[in-house]
Amino acid sequence: MKAMASLVGRGLPAALTDIGLALLAAGGCLLLVIPANGQSLRSPDTQWLVLVLLTALPLAVHRRLPVVCLLVTTSAVSTLQALSYVPQLARPEGTLIGPTYLAVAAAVFLTAMRRGPWVATAVAAVFIPLDSLVEALLAPGGHRIAAFLTVAVLLLAAWALGRLARARAAIRDEAVERAAALERGQAANARAAVMHERARIARELHDIVAHNVSLMVVQTIAADRVQERTPEKTHELHAAVEQTGRDTVTELRRLLDVLRTDEEAETDPSKEPPQPTVDALPELIESVRATGLDVDYRMTGMPVALPAGTHLTAYRVVQEALTNTMKHAGPTRTRVRVAWEEGPERLTIRVCDDGPDGTAPPARGSAAPAHGTGYGLVGIRERLAAVGGTLHTGVRPGGGYCVHAVLDLSSPPSSIPMKGTDPNAAHQRSAG
Repeated sequence: MKAMASLVGRGLPAALTDIGLALLAAGGCLLLVIPANGQSLRSPDTQWLVLVLLTALPLAVHRRLPVVCLLVTTSAVSTLQALSYVPQLARPEGTLIGPTYLAVAAAVFLTAMRRGPWVATAVAAVFIPLDSLVEALLAPGGHRIAAFLTVAVLLLAAWALGRLARARAAIRDEAVERAAALERGQAANARAAVMHERARIARELHDIVAHNVSLMVVQTIAADRVQERTPEKTHELHAAVEQTGRDTVTELRRLLDVLRTDEEAETDPSKEPPQPTVDALPELIESVRATGLDVDYRMTGMPVALPAGTHLTAYRVVQEALTNTMKHAGPTRTRVRVAWEEGPERLTIRVCDDGPDGTAPPARGSAAPAHGTGYGLVGIRERLAAVGGTLHTGVRPGGGYCVHAVLDLSSPPSSIPMKGTDPNAAHQRSAG
């Protein structure tokens, strides 16, 4: 903060300024000879030298003792005039403002600039009138009013300039503080954006790993079952497990690389992993078919341009539904329907399975963990809510299970919460 303040124009250090003013005042009082124009003045002596030093040198410590400096300087100047070491301020020949009076004005200026409103008010209301009155009493007869007004105007002008300088310094400091606060706010917003992005990446990590690991489990079980009958099929399944594992490790490394980069790299879109779209559904279907799941996939209608988030949501709906089917129904028949509809414009996704052997969904079997976290369909609901979609899940009357999602493409996303036909059934079939 101090470095920033100096850059915006705080100026020279206060101690250096005070020493410079003290040397300037001392030099002016010692070297500048002002003609007396007939006025009888005392010759300089030791007492004069002491009073001159008391006039100027206190300015060097004004930063530490501003009020004491003002009183000592003013008293020394009044004593110099009372002892006739300096010419009168107002006299028959006219008004003459010497270096001693300028030293008093400098002390008033610095006090008004460096002290708070109470001290500044006391200087203007008490000190300046009293000093003006003292100078008026020391002035020759007939010139007391002129001396009073001259001192009052000089010191009030110095006081006003000091308050103005203090106000400008306060405005400058406030501007610097606001800039620093704005910078802190921007840094906080950047950190919040990074945390939000990391949370999004964590959700992506869950979806990808859950799907791939589930796929590997199903493929391993299928390989174990067909090992004795068809060794060739077993070899294919083992190769598929190996490839799926490699893909999972690649995705993990890619996502962790994004999480470990600094804030600048995290905000760079080129550092983010590519996200799947609706166009990648055929590849997803083929990978699922390799596990032994009979998938009938059809897409109807004319595709339209979609935002990246909507593309990803549609892909995740199908992925999560097929993952649930593999885990809880096993190698059954599944139908995936993706329909681009018009009037109203929307994208409908329906994934239905026949259940294991065409019967109703059983309890957890060997193809799925005994206890799931239930985050799969919950995450899909959140994704659909973010893009203005709805989700319906439940058990089919004739056996099996259906996941039905509708994405409204004709209106912007809303914050309306999702609703399902059977929340309890959805929880039963949600993926871990």
